[in-house]
Amino acid sequence: MDNEKDLSTIIGENINQIKSELGESKDFLIRELEIKTKKTNLRLAVLYINELADDNKLNSLSFQLTELINTLNYNNQNTLEKDELTAENIFIRLKTALSSNFIITEGSDYETVCSQILSGNTVILIDGYDKFIFLYTYGPKGRNITEPTSQTIIRGPKDAFTEKIELNISQIRRKIKDKSVKIENMSIGSITRTNVAVIYLENIARPEIINEIMSRLQQITIDGILDSGYIEELIKDDHNSVFPTFLNSEKPDSVVAGLLEGKVAILVDGSPYVLTAPAMFVDFFNVSEDHYHHFLISSMTRLFRAISFFLTLLVPSTYIALTLFHPEMIPTTLLVSLAAQREGVPFPVFFEAIMMELTFEVLREAGIRMPRAIGQAISIVGALVLGQSAVQAGIFSAVVVIIVSITAISSFAIPNYSMANAIRLLRFILMILSATFGLFGICIGLIVLYIHLCKMKSIGVPYMSPFSPKLENENKDTIVRFPLWKMRYRPSSTSKTNKPRIVDQPVRSGIEEKQEFV
Repeated sequence: MDNEKDLSTIIGENINQIKSELGESKDFLIRELEIKTKKTNLRLAVLYINELADDNKLNSLSFQLTELINTLNYNNQNTLEKDELTAENIFIRLKTALSSNFIITEGSDYETVCSQILSGNTVILIDGYDKFIFLYTYGPKGRNITEPTSQTIIRGPKDAFTEKIELNISQIRRKIKDKSVKIENMSIGSITRTNVAVIYLENIARPEIINEIMSRLQQITIDGILDSGYIEELIKDDHNSVFPTFLNSEKPDSVVAGLLEGKVAILVDGSPYVLTAPAMFVDFFNVSEDHYHHFLISSMTRLFRAISFFLTLLVPSTYIALTLFHPEMIPTTLLVSLAAQREGVPFPVFFEAIMMELTFEVLREAGIRMPRAIGQAISIVGALVLGQSAVQAGIFSAVVVIIVSITAISSFAIPNYSMANAIRLLRFILMILSATFGLFGICIGLIVLYIHLCKMKSIGVPYMSPFSPKLENENKDTIVRFPLWKMRYRPSSTSKTNKPRIVDQPVRSGIEEKQEFV
């Protein structure tokens, strides 16, 4: 039977058709009530999925329906009703009575009925009427707000997003109490029909960026969306690039900071990670905590992250290039020490470095996938035991273990996991180039990498902005952080207004002014 067919006036046929579409699942509940009229009795059915509907809303609905039906039955028995009650009259009274506490919409086809029930809403059918009403009762059970697990901080808000999209939206609204917050809702996935929300500040975000994101989302044709990572991969500018072009965060304050700069947030139901776009290259090395400490401390920390980026990318390849092609560049004392350590090692330098890097990556992955209670212990013990045993057995040299350790520790300083993964992959490419061409190969690799980054865009915005192209007075929150009172304007690449965000100078108290005068 075509599920787009309109409902019948016989409630039994409608219920049987819906059951055939949704199956006899235990969580699909049907509650039937009866309204006594002067001529006949009319059946009323309430349909919902127990695990998707909110218990408080269901209890409220049950109480209101019971009161309304008791009132109608009492009026009919005592002839207080002047006119005969019909299914249409009862339908109108239901809408009027329930509209004070629920968002109510009506429909007339089986496709809409099944869609609304599977979306967690409650459907009410009336015998003798070919329309239905559905009430917004969606409220799946899930975890409450907890601390972020992948973005740990010392100072700042400790709340994190959850898998409930409504709760995530409320966390953003709690931080931005302004009428300019706009939310665009849509459903993506022909089977999962996942709820997706696009949030932006209307008076700040650039319309062309909003329209581009909405257009890309509407063009997605896929059977299911299970996480925001699906959205990120499907709508990114360069599908072949390993570099992320969307910031993903489970911290509401990070997302709100992006919205205040004119960026757009994409929330996916069932995912605690919210996407923010456009995202520039420097954004992946900054964290929200940078704005909660003194600007000199934050600038120093950001410089450490930049150094860690280059150490992660270049230390193994530089060691291979110097050892194989340019030993004259190594100080004599260090060169003699390296030669002594490599005496008896059976493998070439490149193979030795590759094997150690691969071993550490396997240990890292094992530590992540193992149960939390033993994962960290296995990764640490495995690295120590394997490294020391390999050196003592003469399989690897001690300097390679040091090189791999420096690279690993530096990679942990990169705050964004997606960017860290991209650098991990590029590290192996540079190691191959250095083993083939030496320092010349590393230089060629870095030039190609820089050209690639300059060519990339995030929702049409240059990825290397504000450095390439260079934007004057917009590098005050990039590698170093200027004081807040110096960052007066929003980035022009993401915002449409140049209205100052803050005054030029910090506020000074009257006591300080009096002391200075004296």
